[in-house]
Amino acid sequence: MKKIYITVLALSLIVMSSCDSGFDDLNTSKTGATSLNPALLLNNAIINSSPHQGQLNFELGIVQQLISPNTGVLEGANFNKNNPNSSIQNWQGYYRNVIKYTADIIERTSQDPARTNLLNKARIIQAYAFMVITDTYGSIPYEEGGKGFIDQNFFPVYQNQQSIYQGVIEELKGASDALDPGLPVENDVLFAGDIAKWKKFGYSLLLRAGMRLSEVDQNLAQTTVAAAFAGGVILVNADNAIVKHDGNYVNNVGNVLNGTEAANFYLAKPFVDALKTNVDPRLSSIAVRYVGANSGPAQVAGVATTAPDNQYGLTMGSTDGEADISGATLPGGGTRYAYSQVDRNRLAKRTSPLFLVTAAQSNLLLAEARFRGWINTGTAVEYFTKGIIAHMDQMASYDAAAAVAAGARDTYVASRVPLFGGNELKEINYEYWIASFLNGQEGWANFRRSAFPALAPNPFPGRTVEWITRLPYPPSELLVNSTNVQAAIGEQGPDALDTKVWWDK
Repeated sequence: MKKIYITVLALSLIVMSSCDSGFDDLNTSKTGATSLNPALLLNNAIINSSPHQGQLNFELGIVQQLISPNTGVLEGANFNKNNPNSSIQNWQGYYRNVIKYTADIIERTSQDPARTNLLNKARIIQAYAFMVITDTYGSIPYEEGGKGFIDQNFFPVYQNQQSIYQGVIEELKGASDALDPGLPVENDVLFAGDIAKWKKFGYSLLLRAGMRLSEVDQNLAQTTVAAAFAGGVILVNADNAIVKHDGNYVNNVGNVLNGTEAANFYLAKPFVDALKTNVDPRLSSIAVRYVGANSGPAQVAGVATTAPDNQYGLTMGSTDGEADISGATLPGGGTRYAYSQVDRNRLAKRTSPLFLVTAAQSNLLLAEARFRGWINTGTAVEYFTKGIIAHMDQMASYDAAAAVAAGARDTYVASRVPLFGGNELKEINYEYWIASFLNGQEGWANFRRSAFPALAPNPFPGRTVEWITRLPYPPSELLVNSTNVQAAIGEQGPDALDTKVWWDK
């Protein structure tokens, strides 16, 4: 009996040993990915660089271009109130889906000479994302931001915006300088691997960063702008930085405006009135009005008009009831549903492109730089003219039906140039306001920097502030990373809608 027991035990040990020796093979996936190509991570970061739907509630409304009269989940710039569901979207969207990916790429490629260009593309996209986040909130995690997975630091310290901009400028210049068409090139969804275009994109962001400092550090602003101009920026639409969308990767704004909120956002009266007053042909490319509509389902093609003279923007601060009452005075009748909207069948489709940086914007910034004497090539009026023309020609990129006719374009330019002398900053930044339509992040940033156009404060009687100059930190960050957040608040000022970021003077 003892011999039998020993034999059974020995056999069991042999079987166990045999099972153990193949255990790793049995539990290792033969098809699952063990790592991702950093080039795929870059494409994810690029796609997620497209502004989030929160700009409908805040940035586009703050600059009085697009507004909702609705209360509840759509509150924000319409009533100058905080709505945490929307005000956190730049933070969450860019840290989770851009900074996280670019930090991983930089970590994995920094010691790989064969992937130098991929590394520098990631640095440029990361710098873009950090600019958006700091322009929105002010002091943020920068050097320690997005590295929780890499170094297990889940409580990053905050840095002030001045130091962040110094870092962003260094990154943009260093990465743009280092891009080399002679090195291996990998395709990407932004420029299909075209290093010349990536360089222009990087230097255009550098130009933008330099101009951001025009009122707070003119020496650094001037040297940064000069470096960007020397490097070469985006000056023609063929080089525009465009996030393209399709049925799988949809435009965030277009997705909202073609969904359940289609009848809840309207062009703001200051925007429509400005375009009408100046006989701007872009109005008929941007706007549609459903004459006589008294409900969302009544907004049908049969009553739609794009005629410029028949566009009417919604008054800032209008609530649902007020908008419905005032709508009765519109030509053709109807309620609030009869006000002008951004055309969701042309500009705001689910597949519409999103422009990160454009020739129109760069030319207009160069017009200001030339006026200030920070560059000495060309004339301010030449860059101003090219900027307007570039944006009008850009309209066709949304949809062929949104194209501006060359004759109408040239007539408009001829009407604007005589106003330029003596009104340079006003005219340049007014046009920048229009050229940044549907990129609310950039439109809001430049509006704070330049104070143009000269908009009146939102008249809503229950507003908590006169102007929204930053968005509050996410509640989760206040709860989880409280020590570092409170240190930032102590230096920057109250975590409020009207606390200004560093460069906003």
